Amino acid sequence: MTARVNRQILLKARPEGAPSPDHFELTQTPVPEPGEGEVLMRTLYLSLDPYMRGRMSAAKSYARPADLGQPMVGGTVGEIVKSRRPDFSVGDVVLGYGGWQEFAVSNGKGLRKLDPALAPVSTALGVLGMPGMTAYVGLLEVGRPQPGETVAVAAASGAVGSVVGQIAKIKGCRAVGIAGGAQKCRFVTAELGFDACVDHRSPDFANELQAACPKGIDVYFENVGGAVQQTVWPLLNDFARIPVCGLIAQYNAAGPMPGPDMFSVLRKRLLLRGFIVSDFASKQADFLRDASEWIRTGRLKYREDIVEGLEKAPASFIGMLQGKNFGKTLVKIAE
Repeated sequence: MTARVNRQILLKARPEGAPSPDHFELTQTPVPEPGEGEVLMRTLYLSLDPYMRGRMSAAKSYARPADLGQPMVGGTVGEIVKSRRPDFSVGDVVLGYGGWQEFAVSNGKGLRKLDPALAPVSTALGVLGMPGMTAYVGLLEVGRPQPGETVAVAAASGAVGSVVGQIAKIKGCRAVGIAGGAQKCRFVTAELGFDACVDHRSPDFANELQAACPKGIDVYFENVGGAVQQTVWPLLNDFARIPVCGLIAQYNAAGPMPGPDMFSVLRKRLLLRGFIVSDFASKQADFLRDASEWIRTGRLKYREDIVEGLEKAPASFIGMLQGKNFGKTLVKIAE
């Protein structure tokens, strides 16, 4: 290892409303040395995910806020370059939580070795990682789709939504996606095999969504909230299930946004459940077994949106929150 400098992107300030580049700071420090029982990882890929917007805030949530003046939190795929642990060797490629920096020290907790021969290592941050497992457990454990039902999913071309719809098809359901723009909608139907995809930017979005769901909606996988949610709500069937994964349209809101008609929750006997992927940690082996097989047999496809260079992480993250990404958002930092 020749590099002696560790570039980091720190959380400089907590945003009110939408984050901007001013909320981040690119800095550099010496590459840290691992202590006894620790390893040093060189980051290969950094994952950018919507949940990070919540971690930038000091508001109470399911996870502790990111610390000001420290590297932004985030999942990583890295290579072990120094090891003082017997269970990890130099050259091992691991899935971890190194954050927005080029090198990170870990005590080994939570690290998982990856086999680059089985799948591109970047997939451990996407279709075979947290987003893929979020789709798997959210749909199957919370949504519980039955053959013949209609499953609608917002942000259908994204890392989570794209997997939700494909699993719905594997389970014998009608899959209807909602995405932003004609290009994303074409990808969702032509490449991913959804039955339909509706552009939420269309001036006739409500009527087009109703036409795509002639029998109503039995499972709505919520990734977005806001105006999309309000358009979906009247189409929900009795006993519809709503796994609430994310509310990306509302993350930057400075105040409360209009919500759904809660009377219909009672009248239609809806199941509305928020969930975090870690709630279903015991399902990880099932997810990896099924998803790996579906990818191998061509039943589960994925798309990655990769930028190169740590310095591009803030702009890419901001763009993702605005829907500018197309697929799973990653930053490639090293070969």
